[in-house]
Amino acid sequence: MTIKLGLLGFGTVASGIPFLLQENGEKITTAVQNQIEIAKVLVKDDDEKNRLLAAGNDYHFVTNVDDIISDTDIDIVIELMGRIEPAKTFITKALEAGKHVVSANKDLIASHGKELIALAKSKNVAFYYEAAVAGGIPILRTLANSLTSDKVTRILGVLNGTSNFMLTKMVDEGWSYEDALATAQKLGYAESDPTNDVEGIDAAYKAVILSQFGFGMTIGLEDVAHKGISTISKDDVALAQQLGYVIKLIGSIEETPSGLYAEVSPTFVPKTHPLASVNDVMNAVFVESIGIGQSMYYGPGAGQKPTATSVVADVVRIGRRLKDGTAGKVFNEFSRETTFADLSDVKSSYYFAIDTPDTNGQLLRLAEIFNSESISFEQVLQHKATSNSARVVIITHEMSKTALENVTEKLKKVSDFTVRNTFKVLS
Repeated sequence: MTIKLGLLGFGTVASGIPFLLQENGEKITTAVQNQIEIAKVLVKDDDEKNRLLAAGNDYHFVTNVDDIISDTDIDIVIELMGRIEPAKTFITKALEAGKHVVSANKDLIASHGKELIALAKSKNVAFYYEAAVAGGIPILRTLANSLTSDKVTRILGVLNGTSNFMLTKMVDEGWSYEDALATAQKLGYAESDPTNDVEGIDAAYKAVILSQFGFGMTIGLEDVAHKGISTISKDDVALAQQLGYVIKLIGSIEETPSGLYAEVSPTFVPKTHPLASVNDVMNAVFVESIGIGQSMYYGPGAGQKPTATSVVADVVRIGRRLKDGTAGKVFNEFSRETTFADLSDVKSSYYFAIDTPDTNGQLLRLAEIFNSESISFEQVLQHKATSNSARVVIITHEMSKTALENVTEKLKKVSDFTVRNTFKVLS
């Protein structure tokens, strides 16, 4: 038999699928033990259809999704439209019609994945989305299959290429945040509204999905604390370098004795840590587990061919299971009760940049405030900020989120102290 595909959208990623089917057709056909054919492609309107045909794309383009949903010959629907609607409605229709679905839509899966997975299970069809996290890096299938015998304790990731490109320029070339953003937008890495990338929302979506595969717990976007890179100054970057760190936007999911904690935040990463060398638009996922110990998965987090490779890998897996009669198996079989961590169990070191009047005794006052929460210092630097003020930079020893909240509140109540920035320090 020939496995027939229906594509929803024919943008950058979708147009990479024909390339792979042609250039790697022999291997794909051997793996699936069937031919794969693009049967129909949904486009926005007749103008787009005519433009694509004029450009030499010889496919059966349709402008109504029902032409794909009602086609009983189509086995797998691939959604590459992005955004939540109408993608959610179209995927729901496809699953209800008994079609297998492949998607790369991280926003949709993080927000509505639970109900779509349940619908797919009830219809005994597959719903796969390897490309939704880290593009071409096969991290979800690695967690679901290769690490199934291991217990994951923490996942750290550079999960957003746009913010990573910007931070690389800020670290390596001394650019300001504003200059880095303008260049990222000019190169097409950042949208005109870059909020999702620079405020950590995009990475938080991916952390939601990683939580399911790494820890078997289903969480929502609202359960991921996220902070972006827009407040990072040139001073922060220079101080990080001086202290032996680079700043990265890190997604972190860890299991504590009381439960799961997920966050996305600018983080001081030691220059010796593998994540410190992940630069430009590249992504990486660093996994800590009791069996393997530490492992890192590195590669392009976006782009036509990398993302299309993950999409087609899902198609191949479904094709194999169609041959075996097991296509309805869920993508991730690891599931358990979701429990959230007490903040007193979530511990890390932190960087504080605090402005204070340049007078005697200020450092002692700071030490007393931190000591009141049993927080000790690992490193302390002090230098002039202006003619009558000083900046004190503190790297703490490990402390809990509870202690962090308490000491931050105490610092706010002292008029002499202005906290310029507080960032997590990776240990």
